Amino acid sequence: MFLKGKTALITGSTSGIGLAYAKALAREGANIVINGFGDADAIETERKALQELSGAKALYSGADLTKPEQIEDMMKQAASAFGGIDILINNAGTQHVEAVETFPVEKWDLIIALNLTAAFHTTRLAVPYMKKQGWGRIIATASAHSQVASPNKSAYVSAKFALAGFAKTVALETARDGITVNCISPGYVWTPLVENQIPDTMKARGMTREEVMNDVLLSAQPTKEFVTPEQVAAFALYLCRDEAKAITGANISMDGGWTAQ
Repeated sequence: MFLKGKTALITGSTSGIGLAYAKALAREGANIVINGFGDADAIETERKALQELSGAKALYSGADLTKPEQIEDMMKQAASAFGGIDILINNAGTQHVEAVETFPVEKWDLIIALNLTAAFHTTRLAVPYMKKQGWGRIIATASAHSQVASPNKSAYVSAKFALAGFAKTVALETARDGITVNCISPGYVWTPLVENQIPDTMKARGMTREEVMNDVLLSAQPTKEFVTPEQVAAFALYLCRDEAKAITGANISMDGGWTAQ
């Protein structure tokens, strides 16, 4: 358990990739702070399971990451419980698929706030503790859409390109502080986020569900397979190891060859 005594905060971690991150880090002994929305009983079940996995503590924060004051409260809660955050994974995200001329302004604002601005707030609040400790890991779930674009996803692509640039900038600022800052950019991972965008894509492109699955989601991935949350989490775990301390400012693709084309 090489993370025993460390504390990890993962945003958007009540399901999907975020929960996979939490489980992987808990198995290595880390205290965990999960965050997100969902059924209260289901979240409590997952919180207890994380404690059993880690033999340490797990907390839940229901902070709305579109509200900076709630992010600050979440970080204060973690600092009060554990002293601070050693590992920060900016994973929360949302999506909307629609052509730019009809893209709802409120959806643009939401996507930018949750996918990008929230990462700025969590990072600015986590870095001082990491600098004091002389060790830290900051990881962002970016996307293949941080490297290539797709139609009808103007807000999401904009947020993910910017997130990758933000990570590179913070990596340079913290390069001598024992802190690494990286992005993991999966292709399509079978998660609620991906599943929930299928109806929008069906409407936007006039396709059936099966056509969206085969001709849109997996068309770009040469492997013709979805990436799994567990694969993404395993790589994040590696980035937390000392063997990965030279990896910083990187945007690592896990996309079945999508961006190699």
